[in-house]
Amino acid sequence: MSETAKVAREAVPPAAEDMSAPFTIGTEAYISREYARAEREKLWRKVWQQVGRIEEIPEVGDYLTYDILDDSIIVVRTAPDAIRAHYNVCSHRGRKLIDTPPGAKRARGKGKHFVCGFHGWTYNLQGQCTHITDRGLWEDTLTEERTRLGEVKVDTWGGWIWINMDPQCEPLRQYLEPAATMLDPFELGNMRCRWRRWIIFECNWKVALEAFCETYHVASTHPEFMKFGDFRGWARAQGKHGNIGYDAPKGLDENQAKLRLGSGSDPRVSTAEMQVYTWEQVNTNTTQTLVDASKRLVKELPEGTAADKVLRHWLDSARRDDAARGVIWPTVDPKHVGQSGTSWQIFPNFQIGHALNNSLCYSARPYGYDPDKCIFEAAVYELYPKGQEPQTEWEYLAADDPRWGTVLPQDFSNMAAVQQGMKNGGFRGTLPNPYRERNIANFHRNLARYMGTAAPGKLK
Repeated sequence: MSETAKVAREAVPPAAEDMSAPFTIGTEAYISREYARAEREKLWRKVWQQVGRIEEIPEVGDYLTYDILDDSIIVVRTAPDAIRAHYNVCSHRGRKLIDTPPGAKRARGKGKHFVCGFHGWTYNLQGQCTHITDRGLWEDTLTEERTRLGEVKVDTWGGWIWINMDPQCEPLRQYLEPAATMLDPFELGNMRCRWRRWIIFECNWKVALEAFCETYHVASTHPEFMKFGDFRGWARAQGKHGNIGYDAPKGLDENQAKLRLGSGSDPRVSTAEMQVYTWEQVNTNTTQTLVDASKRLVKELPEGTAADKVLRHWLDSARRDDAARGVIWPTVDPKHVGQSGTSWQIFPNFQIGHALNNSLCYSARPYGYDPDKCIFEAAVYELYPKGQEPQTEWEYLAADDPRWGTVLPQDFSNMAAVQQGMKNGGFRGTLPNPYRERNIANFHRNLARYMGTAAPGKLK
């Protein structure tokens, strides 16, 4: 074993050693049309999926829809403290009850009932069929059980709404562990969306997600960030899920490695430069408060201040600034902050990049049964003063739209190129880094448990 591999393995707690051997993954899960079709029954109808935010349906009658392959789901608030989910299909002739507007990602609205546009069959918010034209012609055979909307399991966690089409599925909380316990202290449910964008992209949904679930690519894909510090990091298998984080910079405690403090001869300067660049070029992973506090570091701290003191001053200053405007950060033990890493990959298709006052989330899912296309979504959340939360909607942005900034398009370029490269006759399968991309191998191990094929193989 090389010295680098030895150090990497020793840096990971024993509980996270699973999937630490070198693995290779074939291309079936990425490019096979047969595999893509099988995902409907074997994967998507069996797993918990994040479908929206709780605050999007605050009042009784508020609803939103979620589509995955052939299935469409209505999620509706039926009481101040209750949410239900139904299949979005009339029990009469199979017409969708709620259509997605042209060019939109989903439908969203408010009503007291759902009416089929074909023959007028009507359903209340609980899914019961309350009106059937000429009902008597069926001679009393149309029972409530036969005519009501099909029920879908629904639950909430982290401020998000989750659905599962499997009536025998495990509870959401159990499914999400250990991610739920690790992320609960960050109080993600208190955050609100700053922006959210989606795109139909030319790659498989797995390729899209894997572009963001490791730090191994930063030096080559985003070299402009390397002047601010070393962005090398770890990845860990966490049951169904996985998480990533940064290796501790020299001179900083391991538990502080999560935070993007600039390095170099003067961390006061590099931290401010990195925050401004991130805010202006990608508008993720920071807030205006953090940016403003970083700009004051040179003025408020003497030259030569140690990196750990710069970090503490910067965060304490930003926390006070936010508190003064009514934004209260959660208090999380530094050790827990370090162990939580920078983001969690929730199986199968949701990523949460968490911090104390903001988060960056990605999701991806199939676009029809074409293995070369997916629906990719990105959303940024942060804490706001009560009553000042922005009202955002999903916005479709083409890959070359300047509003993506300069950083995410670099990832987009990789996504499209990887999908094409998977089909190259000379490609023999992926070789994820055993330390920095470990959760990719774990992701495919879990996929194989659902799909019954395409499991990672040990590299020899």
